[in-house]
Amino acid sequence: SCVFLVFFQTTLTEVQFGPMKLLKDPLQVLLVFAKEDSQSNGFCWACEKANFRCSMARTPESALECFLEKHHDLVIIDHRHSRHFDAEALCRICHVVVSMLTCVLSLRPDREEASVMPLINAGFNRRYVENANMMACYNELLQLEHGEVRAQFKLRAGNAIFTALEQSQEAIEITSEDQVIQYVNPAYESIMGYQQGELIGKEIIEVPKSEKNKPDLLETINSCIRKGKEWQGIYYAKKKNGDSIQQNVKITPVIGQGGCFISSLDIQSSKHKDRRKGSLDVRSTTSRGSDGSSQRRHSSMARIHSMTIEAPITKVINIINAAQESSPMPVAEALDRVLEILRTTELYSPQLGTKDEDPHTNDLVGGLMTDGLRRLSGNEYIFSTKQPHHLPSHLTTPLSLNDIPPRIAQTMENEDSWDFDIFNLEAATMKRPLTYLGLKIFSRFGVCEFLNCPEATLRSWLQVIEANYHSSNSYHNSSHAADVLHATAYFLCKERVKQSLDPIDEVAALIAATVHDVDHPGRTNSFLCNAGSELAILYNDTAVLESHHAALAFQITTRDDKCNIFKNIERNEYRTLRQAIIDMVLATEMTKHFEHVNKFVNSINKPLAAESVKSILTSPENRILVKRMLIKCADISNPCRPLELCIEWAGRISEEYFAQTDEEKRQGLPVVMPVFDRNTCSIPKSQISFIDYFITDMFDAWDAFADLPNLMQHLDNNFKYWKGLDERKLHSLRPPPE
Repeated sequence: SCVFLVFFQTTLTEVQFGPMKLLKDPLQVLLVFAKEDSQSNGFCWACEKANFRCSMARTPESALECFLEKHHDLVIIDHRHSRHFDAEALCRICHVVVSMLTCVLSLRPDREEASVMPLINAGFNRRYVENANMMACYNELLQLEHGEVRAQFKLRAGNAIFTALEQSQEAIEITSEDQVIQYVNPAYESIMGYQQGELIGKEIIEVPKSEKNKPDLLETINSCIRKGKEWQGIYYAKKKNGDSIQQNVKITPVIGQGGCFISSLDIQSSKHKDRRKGSLDVRSTTSRGSDGSSQRRHSSMARIHSMTIEAPITKVINIINAAQESSPMPVAEALDRVLEILRTTELYSPQLGTKDEDPHTNDLVGGLMTDGLRRLSGNEYIFSTKQPHHLPSHLTTPLSLNDIPPRIAQTMENEDSWDFDIFNLEAATMKRPLTYLGLKIFSRFGVCEFLNCPEATLRSWLQVIEANYHSSNSYHNSSHAADVLHATAYFLCKERVKQSLDPIDEVAALIAATVHDVDHPGRTNSFLCNAGSELAILYNDTAVLESHHAALAFQITTRDDKCNIFKNIERNEYRTLRQAIIDMVLATEMTKHFEHVNKFVNSINKPLAAESVKSILTSPENRILVKRMLIKCADISNPCRPLELCIEWAGRISEEYFAQTDEEKRQGLPVVMPVFDRNTCSIPKSQISFIDYFITDMFDAWDAFADLPNLMQHLDNNFKYWKGLDERKLHSLRPPPE
């Protein structure tokens, strides 16, 4: 007579395997005993003391049914009374049901010394002499948990890890301490041009080396490895065909029972991508292009797969996706690297190095992506939040699309072109471009028909919204709003965007673009927080301006029927429209810039590159990401405009930042962007930093989605223009006259 313990799918509360730390639920235990006795009670008590979850079955049939329902980690089978059921047969059945059987405990009387081979042949691998003592049962369970169970769990985790490595797009090589290649993944073989298995078993010295590496580089690497330290840096590898390829390599020594293994992570192309500083080797990434369009689209897509600023969550998504594709359980969570990344608080924010050599980038990040420094004094900055309840008197004259003066109408003839000159319209309308351009664009998209609102109501709404923009601001005025509205309308006409969005999304995008900076004071969020402004206090120093723009837009719209464009739409439709508008306006806040860009790349760009699936475009979650990306690109598209327009916008934003710095100095506030001092600032440097840091990756992603070759050409031209001025040590918008 004996009791057999069968272990399945271990789930420990917390397991430490070298660098891996795995968090799991308590073990689930199934007791298969034909009748209750002191032995079954002993195991019940042991499970309770060990904090295991315990179930009881009296027959093989009920045991199998219970196991199929709950998939217990541990099954204890009573084999002392063979007339009740055949424990060995039950064990074999369990082997068929679940292939991850790990451990068996055989309970036998003291007098019985039978061979264990029949047990091993049936699938058992351990026996236990019958002992109903509760502590003996408890101790046996603990030994199994910390011994065989952990070992089997580690083997399964290792299998899943190698499955993830097989699916990884990053090239990975593992060698022994004797520098014999033990493993390379398919990505490595593909990039280096080798056939499957061709490198396994070769010594590192047998693989050709590139002459571009420094002579002492290998010795430096080996020195780090011998000390147990990780090495990371640029390494030139030689492909099978003899070509050299630059790679950003991380080499990590892993000490285990079998010796020292070197895990080498080779990234497909140089991480420091820059469109101006040379071309990329994109052959391994462009093969997954989405629709076979121009080489420029392929190039943009390739840059997305090796973006300069890669958020930690991007790495997490890649690893987990690879593991889930072919692994029976999500053990990729077990990777210590993944767990460390998941413990960070800002999963979508890039981990940035110090940029002391680039104060312009530092100041742009500090000024646009933080909420400022706290002041201890009571000095506060209060700006006027005057909000007209009705149309200003000089705008009450009704204006119809048909009544637009010919000179203004002529200025707007090419408003559907990206090269449309908003400044000509600004001059022709005496700084009221938003009303006129809004009338034409909203008419082109049928907004009045969608909202079931008269054109007179739309006219009044556009006029009152424009009246609440500050014409005294050099940049954040109604001309900027009109420019963003124009860019939004242009993007909405692109084929991929039209496939993604519904009519309600288009209307929401046009309205959001119109109101996205209403009542902007010409100062940044950081300034308002540092100054203790009324708005910063109202919105708890969080997305202060964006929250104000969205809230005020709806206050203005709904407080007067004359301009309430939402008055005649159904309640649920209004709620959907309102939520979409708010979400898009809040998306223009720069603190979440990299979060929005990385989500767009991971959820839309990369899946579309693998396969063209309409569900990717039209899922509700992805439609939100498309709308956010659309308004973000429209909001800061100035570097992608024709050169003369780009220069004018650069001068206006610089002047607004200069005025903020002047006021910060006058009031004794922290200067959040010190480089924007009108006496010392280099405008070309500030534009170069803005393009490099915020614009390039975002528009690469948007171009790969929406196909915007003209914008990308303007971006290249404008960057070269600013670079040329900077190389001549010029600080101005334009070179001096000849």
